Amino acid sequence: MTLELGFTLACMLGIGFLAQWLAWRVKLPAILFLLLAGIVLGPVSGLLLPDRLLGDLLFPMVSLSVALILFEGSLTLRFHELPGIGRAVRGLVSYGAIAALLLLALAAHLIAGLAWPIALLFGALTCVTGPTVIAPMLRTLRPNARIANTLRWEGIVIDPLGALFAVLIYEAIVSRQEGHTIGIFLATLASGAGSGALAAWVLAFLLRRQLIPEYLQNYGVLAAVLLTFSASNAITHESGLLAVTIMGIALGNIRGVHIDDILDFKENLTTLLVSSLFILLAARLQWPLPDGMLWAGIAIFLVAQLVVRPLTVLISSIGSSLNWRERTLIAWVAPRGIVAASVSALFALRLEDLGMPGADALVPLVFILIIGTVVLQSATARPLALWLKVAEPEPRGVLVFGSDTVARAVAKALADAGFRVVLADDEWDGIRRARMDGLTTFYGNPASPHAERNLDLTGIGRLLAMSTHRERNSLACVHYRQEFGREKVYRLRNLAPHENTDRAALAGSLLAPPLFDESMTHARFAELLEQGWRIKSTRLTAAFDWPHFIAQYGADSVLLFGVEERGALRVASSKRVLEPKPGWQVIALVPPMVEQGAPPAGDRPLSELPDA
Repeated sequence: MTLELGFTLACMLGIGFLAQWLAWRVKLPAILFLLLAGIVLGPVSGLLLPDRLLGDLLFPMVSLSVALILFEGSLTLRFHELPGIGRAVRGLVSYGAIAALLLLALAAHLIAGLAWPIALLFGALTCVTGPTVIAPMLRTLRPNARIANTLRWEGIVIDPLGALFAVLIYEAIVSRQEGHTIGIFLATLASGAGSGALAAWVLAFLLRRQLIPEYLQNYGVLAAVLLTFSASNAITHESGLLAVTIMGIALGNIRGVHIDDILDFKENLTTLLVSSLFILLAARLQWPLPDGMLWAGIAIFLVAQLVVRPLTVLISSIGSSLNWRERTLIAWVAPRGIVAASVSALFALRLEDLGMPGADALVPLVFILIIGTVVLQSATARPLALWLKVAEPEPRGVLVFGSDTVARAVAKALADAGFRVVLADDEWDGIRRARMDGLTTFYGNPASPHAERNLDLTGIGRLLAMSTHRERNSLACVHYRQEFGREKVYRLRNLAPHENTDRAALAGSLLAPPLFDESMTHARFAELLEQGWRIKSTRLTAAFDWPHFIAQYGADSVLLFGVEERGALRVASSKRVLEPKPGWQVIALVPPMVEQGAPPAGDRPLSELPDA
């Protein structure tokens, strides 16, 4: 039994990783592939039987996992950001969410025949989107900035609020089912909220005063969340989920507590838990579904997609600046995600134990809605955005960090080649000169919180870190790896290879591929420009290919970029040698006399120039 359990759990982790990887490759929410994997392993093939495999451990494992998922989601709700999220988002996460809850509950009651308590719980669970399903869909959808910001902020804010709605309704159902009075129900709410708030205050006190060493902070927070959940349940039955939700919201809004590292850890842990948990939960589904359940689920999905979402968007966006095209796309995109799947399964387990009629229908209906919204919207949202003319083009643009002579020259060359270029820096003199050159600029550090709110990255898909500050270049590269991908982030060396000794070198995890050839540094590039070298752009042909270019402009010429015939930008790097082909546009740094038609023999070779 031990061998079977260990091997099965290891296989689940591997299958979960493959599902996450496949979701990354096709840019779809991972929850879709995790649920499908669980359905195939469980009800379809019978290879995975969670109840038999885990026995009495199943409910505690699911409970603790859901507690961590709710805590991690609640950490992202920052009250100070709510005033700036726009009228439409405030409507979607307040009266729009309540309208969606009631309409979905009505649909579940009329179509699936659920009793009102279970129907209201279904409405609370499925009225929310979430960042884990919205983010990958937006990467594929690529709508304009107003649509993207509206959908992204709706997911961030409504995720913890929806969980709170669901927990409150669940508490009311359990209290009623167990014959508790209103006083006991209110005491349960007060106990859960008080336990969560107290735990957040104690944890914040310890973190602010550095009473927990940094390497133990993630461990300490994890232990605190699980202890708060268990202790709250022990004090007042079924109050633990409310406690961890309140704990996350409170800790995320206490001033002076730096939770970025904690949030990163919880996101990684949540990925692991979700990958295993959803396979287990989907494997518990009965197949075939009870009579009429499949068609009831499909009917509810159609009502949610075609009636409930458009109505709530229409109501919520009254008085906003969104036009009808933007409202139409927002009304179409509302995938359900982690909160709906994980919390519905936990609630169903508990309500089935209490003998609540209709509890067994909760998970199938929620899963059908999740799969239906993700599949339909992923397949149709991009064509709809193109038809409505609210989609952004391919992210071919470049973000250049730096504003000195080198950064401005490279940015100008890329802009002249037809790429959208944004030059960002917090040195005003360089930004002023860049604006005088006609470049689009952002005054500020591109890796700052101010940039996250105000830097428009629409159409941008690469980072070139070219400032004179080596450490800030590295930080910008680390920051934008998550946005653009590791292969789309580059840096210009500030030290020559022979100067970058072990004492001066940065950790490998902080480094991005270096720009241009092996000997090129920022100081050398600047010196060459001062000596009269210029950036030259030329279209290659069969009669004038790259060897002809080198023959005419000199072997010392440094290839910077290549632009393929279809417009794709290729970046020259010592880690990736470009081989320009006929039809490409090449952008290269060439010696000064060559520009005037004189032979380059009198110029010193690049390899003989002194290191800076």
